[in-house]
Amino acid sequence: MKDKTQSSPGATQLLYDIHERPPIREIIPLAIQHVFAMFGATILVPILVNSMAGAEVLSIPVAIMMSGWGTLIYQACTKGRSPVYLGSSFAFIAPVAIAYQTAGIAGAMTGLMVVGLIYMLFALVVACAGKGWIDKLLPPVVIGPMIMIIGLGLASSAIGQIGLNDPNVDPRQLIVALATLATAVIFMVFAKGFLSVIPFLIAIVVGYVMSIICGLVDFTPVSEAAWFALPKFQVVFYHYAPSLAAVWQIAPVALVTMAEHIGDHEALSTITGQDLLKNPGLARTLLGDGLATLVAALFGGPANTTYGENTAVIGMTRNASVFVLRIAAIIAIVMACLGKLTALISTIPGPVLGGVSLLLYGFIALNGAKVWVKNRTNFSYARNIVITAVMLTVGLGGAVFAVPLGDASISFSGMSLAAIFGIGLNLVLPKTGPEWEEEHNHEMDERRLWVLHNNPELLRKVDKMGNVTKIDLE
Repeated sequence: MKDKTQSSPGATQLLYDIHERPPIREIIPLAIQHVFAMFGATILVPILVNSMAGAEVLSIPVAIMMSGWGTLIYQACTKGRSPVYLGSSFAFIAPVAIAYQTAGIAGAMTGLMVVGLIYMLFALVVACAGKGWIDKLLPPVVIGPMIMIIGLGLASSAIGQIGLNDPNVDPRQLIVALATLATAVIFMVFAKGFLSVIPFLIAIVVGYVMSIICGLVDFTPVSEAAWFALPKFQVVFYHYAPSLAAVWQIAPVALVTMAEHIGDHEALSTITGQDLLKNPGLARTLLGDGLATLVAALFGGPANTTYGENTAVIGMTRNASVFVLRIAAIIAIVMACLGKLTALISTIPGPVLGGVSLLLYGFIALNGAKVWVKNRTNFSYARNIVITAVMLTVGLGGAVFAVPLGDASISFSGMSLAAIFGIGLNLVLPKTGPEWEEEHNHEMDERRLWVLHNNPELLRKVDKMGNVTKIDLE
């Protein structure tokens, strides 16, 4: 066990550090906690994508297995120096469903492959030039609306799953949806410890039980499923040929998930007391995430992303052992082969998913607003108002723009079109003197907070003086 006196200043006192291995009796329970933390979100992604697309685009067993393989790939790329678990990304739900409707499974999977390649390309550039250019290309005023568009763009799907778009909706569906929503709210607001990490999973279980009571569940697929069955992979060049027809409906989302990737690693750095963006480094973490997404797409799986749920588990349990995460990944791979389990998951009715989604999609959108709050985005400046207003209107207004390429064309819509407008306006519109000064002051405040957080002695001195400006922290 780690000597508590060796912890970095300001870091969480870890029971098990990144490189340490807990006793055998603790490994499996610790690993199962990580499996439960990722499970609800990981299976929800294929369920919601399939519901939106009206067909089986993503397989639940494949999603579970690829979360395991993706985590192992990430750990290999980072040399076991970063305690991250990868799972299915919510950011790609609507783009993948739309891409499937546009160009079938080939269009959806090719788009996800390109996302993986974009990550790997960015990893190469970061390795050569650092990460400062990412901050300039994607400032908070651009990232915020992109995240909001992802969540708000899914709102109609949640309403449709419940049946609220039909004046003759079945009352049983409303009962199930409200019970599911209420459970998620209660556990998010009042639960403590590990239960507060998995409110959506608990809500799905409660909603599912209510669905059984109301007679909305058909168990035929479970009875027909085998106990053990390999996932139904969709392998490139075997089941389909790659298609670039829908790439631009998916690829821009990589910019959003890369921003989330950096944020999750910054949070983990605070928990572990080790700067993961320096060691193993952002280039290696982006490479691991991108390669995991590429491999998943090659076999018909969803894009992988770092999971805040698992980061929360590490913080609460004070266990950052990479070995435990590897065991969790292996458990997920085994679970993907349990046919009865995956068939049971597939019987979850729409009102349950809609009840969860009423909260979940709004929660995703609010994360965009949190980006503004965290970075103190000032909307008294016309520049910020213009960028945000144009992005939200274009992204949520149903705008479509097609570029003809001979007999084919490339279509831009939704978030991809909003991202183009946002990045373009950010590069073209000049900042005023007060904006530059405010941005500089914010950066200096962040530096001061970081110094104080990692220097308890200095923090005590500042508290005693009662005025941080009396000390030169630069």
